[in-house]
Amino acid sequence: MKNNYLILYFFLFSTAVFSQAGHIMQGVGSVNMSMGGAATGQPLDVSGALHWNPATISTFDETILKFDIGFFFSSPELSSTVPEFDTNGQPTGNFFSGVTEDDRGVSPLPALAFVWSKEGSKHTFGASAFGISGFGVTFPESTSNPINLPQGQGGFGRIESDYSLLQVGFTWAYELSDKFSIGLQPTANYASLELIPNPTANPNQSGYPSTDRASAIGFGGQVGVFFDSGSGFKAGASYKTTQYFGDFELDNTYLDGSTATNDFNIDYPAILSFGLGYSLGNIDLAVDYRLVDYENTDGFSETGWTPTASVSGFGWENINIVSAGVQYKGIDKLPLRAGYTYSSNPINSDVAFFNIPATAIIKNAFQLGLSYEASDKFTFDAVFHYGDSGDATSGPVLNPQFIPNFPPYGAIPGSEVSYDMTTSMIMIGASYTFIK
Repeated sequence: MKNNYLILYFFLFSTAVFSQAGHIMQGVGSVNMSMGGAATGQPLDVSGALHWNPATISTFDETILKFDIGFFFSSPELSSTVPEFDTNGQPTGNFFSGVTEDDRGVSPLPALAFVWSKEGSKHTFGASAFGISGFGVTFPESTSNPINLPQGQGGFGRIESDYSLLQVGFTWAYELSDKFSIGLQPTANYASLELIPNPTANPNQSGYPSTDRASAIGFGGQVGVFFDSGSGFKAGASYKTTQYFGDFELDNTYLDGSTATNDFNIDYPAILSFGLGYSLGNIDLAVDYRLVDYENTDGFSETGWTPTASVSGFGWENINIVSAGVQYKGIDKLPLRAGYTYSSNPINSDVAFFNIPATAIIKNAFQLGLSYEASDKFTFDAVFHYGDSGDATSGPVLNPQFIPNFPPYGAIPGSEVSYDMTTSMIMIGASYTFIK
C-alpha cells in the first residue's frame, strides 16, 4: 500500500529557504536581548541602539566598544500524515504518519558595536557588525515519516539548510536640541545559503537537486528619530528599509549525477519600529512595536508552484512583534533585566507545506539577563533566552497534479504536515568604555 501511495507522492517536493532560529532576531547583544529586544525608545546599550534606532546613539557621550557572542540551540520537530492508496489510485482509508526530529547542534550569533563622540559635539558616530539572521536545520532521511522518505520513494529525503546574514552599518546621529535627535545608517549585507534539496530549481526525473553554498551581497539603510524629555519619558521611531540582495547563483547536483544552475532572489524585509521608554530611580522600562513587511519582499511575496514544479516563493504574511523589558539597578554594580517578545506567525495553513523547513516561528520568547560593572571601563553581560512556537504551524500536503480538483495549490484531502519547536540560547558580552 505504501509503495502505491509513494508513486503518487513523487511530485510532492517542495521546501522553503528560511528554516532558521528566528528570521527576524528579536534582539542584538546580551543587554538588548535581555530587554526582549526593546530599544527604539530606551537605549540601554550601544548594540541595541545601533540596531533598532540610529538616533538613540546620541545618548552615549563616551566612546564605547562592545562585543557579544551567543550560542543558540533549537529543537524543531517535523510531522506528516498522508493517505494510502490502492492499485487503482483510490484511498484505502488508512494513513501513513511519522515524526522527525532535528539533529543539528549549536549555532553561534556574534555582535560587534562601536560608538564614539567628541565632548561638546552634537554629532555621534557608530559602526556595527551584527549577525541578524542565522539558521540551520537538519531533518535526516527517514522511512518512518512520509515527508523524509527518500526522493526516489516520493519524500524529500534529508532536509538540510544553512543560512547566515551579516549586516554592517555605519551610523551618524545629530542632536537637534537637548531633547530631539535624528539618525541615519547605511547598511551593507553579506548572506550565504545552502539547501538540500533545492526547491527553487526545476526537478528532473530523479527529484530535486542539492546546492553548493552560494552567497549574495545586499544594501539598505535605516533612519530614526528619538525624544528624551529629560524627566524619564522617552520615545523613538525608526524605519529600516528592505535590504536588497543580488541573486543567489545556485549550483545544483541531482541524484542522478547531472548538474544545472538556477538563480533565486530573496531580500530581507523592511521593518517599522516604534518604542517608548521610562526611567525612574532604579527602574528602566521599555516597550517596542514592530511591523515586518514580508508581503512586499522578494522571495516571500510570491507563493505557489511554477509550471515546471519549482517553488516561486513562500507566501509569508506581514508580522507584528511586541518587545518589552525591565531593568532593575538597585543592586550595586549588578543590573538585572527581564524581557518578553511576542511575534505573530507569517505562515498560514495554505502555504505551510511550502515552508516545511521554516520551523523557527517563535511566538513567545522569554529572557533573563544581568550585567556586572567590573570597573569604570569594563562591563560584562549575560542573558538566557527560551522561546517556543506556541501552536504548531500546520496545513495540508500539496501536489501540483491535484490543483484542478483541490485548490489552492493542490491540497491532498486528509493529509497534514506540521512543525513546531523550542529554542534556547546563552549569550555573553563585554563592553569597554574609553575614559576621556
